[in-house]
Amino acid sequence: MNRVKINYLYHSGFTVETKSSLLVFDYFKDSSDNKKRSLENGVITEDVLKTEKNILVFSTHSHYDHFNPSILSWSKVNPKIKYILSSDIQKTVDLEYCVHISENESIRIHNVDIKAYGSTDVGISMLVNVDGISIFHAGDLNWWHWKDESDEDNLAMEKAFKEKVEKLSNEKIDIAFFPVDSRLEEYYDLGGEYFIKKVKPKLFVPMHFADNPEITKKFKEKIKSSSTDIVEIYSRGQEILF
Repeated sequence: MNRVKINYLYHSGFTVETKSSLLVFDYFKDSSDNKKRSLENGVITEDVLKTEKNILVFSTHSHYDHFNPSILSWSKVNPKIKYILSSDIQKTVDLEYCVHISENESIRIHNVDIKAYGSTDVGISMLVNVDGISIFHAGDLNWWHWKDESDEDNLAMEKAFKEKVEKLSNEKIDIAFFPVDSRLEEYYDLGGEYFIKKVKPKLFVPMHFADNPEITKKFKEKIKSSSTDIVEIYSRGQEILF
């Protein structure tokens, strides 16, 4: 099996380093909680960007907790960086190094295959194939069951979510980053559990929990799967090997 190094940055942000590439997903928090600015503390620095590997930077949608415009300045450090942004993000950058994509569109950059899937909120989710590894980042694709919403709205959400996931059910996914959001209270696990049962990723990495990583331990203890390893997140910068 290929060796992949993942670093959890914050919320829904991750780096994924493979043999040829460094992928950055949904970078949001560019401060280090009074610690040294470093990848080990969840921050992308110039040293990280100076790698000889191909760098691809992804943002699944325009919500502030998934897209930090500061990422666009990284090209000053490494002009070879390629940006793959959801089409709902305003087109304010040079298209020579930035590509905007929508649901059902596919592109190939640096021998990396990228396909945009749907979301149950703004923007897209993304499936990325690099060096024989299949990586899925859900963005805001989730079964958003809110207690203060009507039964009708929650049923519509369930239907929409299951339709989006069905389109992924035949994909072979090695690593999946997927929301486990404590704001949903007792319904925090609905989307993640359904996704694991339907898609069966080899590794499930919870995200979208902001300052509540404890929810990932609760999720791991509750959801049992013979086909999927579930990661418990405990700190920014945490390294995960696959």
